[in-house]
Amino acid sequence: MPNVEIEQLDKNRVKLSFVVPVEETKPYLDEAATRISKQTAIPGFRAGKADYEIVKGRVGEMKILEEALESIVRKSFVSAVLEHDIDTVGTPDVDVGKLAPGNDIEFTAIVTRMPKTKELADVSKLSVKAQTPEIKETDIDLALRDVQRMQTKEVRATAEETATLEDKIVVSMNMKLDGVPVEGGQSPNHAIYLNEDYYIPGFKDEMVGTKEGEEKTFTLPFPENHVQTMLAGKDVLFEITLKELFHLQPPELDDEFAAALGMKDIGALRDTIKQNLLSEKEQEARASEEREMLEMVAKKSQFDDIPDMLVNDEIQKMIDELKRGVEAQGLEFATYLQNLNKTIPQMKIDFTTQALMRIKVALIMREIAKQEDISADEADIEAELDRVAEQYKEQKEAKDQIYSPQYREYMEQILRNRKVIEHLRGLIIKQ
Repeated sequence: MPNVEIEQLDKNRVKLSFVVPVEETKPYLDEAATRISKQTAIPGFRAGKADYEIVKGRVGEMKILEEALESIVRKSFVSAVLEHDIDTVGTPDVDVGKLAPGNDIEFTAIVTRMPKTKELADVSKLSVKAQTPEIKETDIDLALRDVQRMQTKEVRATAEETATLEDKIVVSMNMKLDGVPVEGGQSPNHAIYLNEDYYIPGFKDEMVGTKEGEEKTFTLPFPENHVQTMLAGKDVLFEITLKELFHLQPPELDDEFAAALGMKDIGALRDTIKQNLLSEKEQEARASEEREMLEMVAKKSQFDDIPDMLVNDEIQKMIDELKRGVEAQGLEFATYLQNLNKTIPQMKIDFTTQALMRIKVALIMREIAKQEDISADEADIEAELDRVAEQYKEQKEAKDQIYSPQYREYMEQILRNRKVIEHLRGLIIKQ
């Protein structure tokens, strides 16, 4: 076994100093020589069949030692952190101090400890009031109008007809600020429903009365609270060509309309919409309750120093999550940031507090699982993996990844956390 000295550093870091006796390196050197012989043509030997002495004579002992080093360091490091129960996070910073044929190998590894919950909040003294979602008739009316719009017929207008507030138009748009085109303000086929609110007040009024093929130029002020701060409150020039005009013919909201959607009558359709809306609001309420509950426990708990590396990693995860969400909506992330008048470094600063809270929540969930002996059942893990894999049954590579040890560990953590949340809900959420 390597000799290991452990030194506690600041910011929850640990320095491990290793001395690997030369006699313990032989198995690693033999394996390294075999790997080299597979990659190097050695006259008189098939790939991988030359022994250590032959390979040494071909490439030199130092080359074999360098090839073996990664395995020696990895094995020594893993054995040490397991033996001394060091819960690490991130990649160790390894520095090799002595590496020479026929000598002990000396190296150090500085690693960050996973911070611990020093004192968990007394959850028996905490409470979060359960939310009671309600659906109003106006909510149903709005949802019903959305369904109606999806079933609305669009009839192309004749050349002489003009746009009204009940129509849909498709325009070619070019916006300019101080004579300069606004980034993202050009669209060759921009669809607008004139019976709905538009984000630039006054735009719809300018378009009423225009015909297909007609061109208009006008100036409108952007709202003071507009998300694009560079445009907020500014007068913007619009160059518009009306390309297509459609009269909208919405269906009547009656029993016939409901029957076309598979419902008994309009009352049954309203009831179905109400149940769907209620289900959505209940899910939102549950998520809100759990977020408040977990953050409350985290705020009232005490933790070790949380390493900067862990915070930076969490911030990067949040940036990546935001980017995927923006791109899923068909937007360019760079444009999104520009509209917010933010840079990546500024976003990272903004996310710091939330990242710290996410880390603390993860730590308290881990601690509660440990204290309460909460774990995921093997059968539940298998069932969840099978459910996910079913979605990729035609993609062998994706299915293999789902059943990999890494993804299995991830799923185990997800299911364990669900149990922790249910445990906390029973203690903290009050009706």
